[in-house]
Amino acid sequence: MVSLDSTVIDLCMSMYDWARFRRTKGAVKLHLVLDHDGYLPSFAVITDGKCHDVKVAHLLKFDSGTIVVDDRGYNDYHLFAKWTSEGVFFVTRMKDNALYIVIEEREVPRNRSMLKDEIILFTGAGAAEKCPYPMRRIEFYDAEKKQTFVFLTNTMKLGATTVAAIYKDRWQIELFFKALKQNLKIKTFVGTTPNAVKVQIWTALIAMLILRYLQIKAAFNWSLSNLVALLRMNLFTHRDLWTWLNEPFETPPTPYSQEQMKLSFG
Repeated sequence: MVSLDSTVIDLCMSMYDWARFRRTKGAVKLHLVLDHDGYLPSFAVITDGKCHDVKVAHLLKFDSGTIVVDDRGYNDYHLFAKWTSEGVFFVTRMKDNALYIVIEEREVPRNRSMLKDEIILFTGAGAAEKCPYPMRRIEFYDAEKKQTFVFLTNTMKLGATTVAAIYKDRWQIELFFKALKQNLKIKTFVGTTPNAVKVQIWTALIAMLILRYLQIKAAFNWSLSNLVALLRMNLFTHRDLWTWLNEPFETPPTPYSQEQMKLSFG
């Protein structure tokens, strides 16, 4: 299972005139595929801020059986058909203005959260030709947020509650973007050229992979923010890395100091 999403990284228009995004704003966009087995990125690409998410999604190749979770920014009938024909499953939120007919109503669990589980066909102008496959529409009420969500998927075997839980786990990619921006300083840049900006973003992604690896392997239960902060403080401390990661609050051993040798002058 993977999540697919993008985040806009704002740039000052006066300094990054090559990254025009809006009339008074510059930006680049980071597109990411997050593997939920470890919540680590398996694919990333940096584009200009105007690049549409669907354009990048069409270029991606997923293994048959993969479940791709994305938001409504990836609602595209050609993309739905492409993934379905390739044996790739997806879970997304359905657009409110999508036109369809119900060809089958499924039984829903006896709880207040699951409202509908339907098999549908698209009927909108051009939609039926672009995506002729039956889809599944699931209506779910979130009591905590007091909001109704409508999910769209092409998997017919998973339970409706499971589909809702899969979409909820998509929040992990939002947390990844938040951690990347807050902890690894990609809000301000050292250089102003396209290459300089991309190098800094790629460096931050590599650093994030290393930090996640250290988190997983360490015996101590690190939060990412604490690990980043204390690593900065200890970068130039001569100490075994794994000893420090496992027991960060233990006093380090006193370094061995060899007695200074005396010079003989005769």
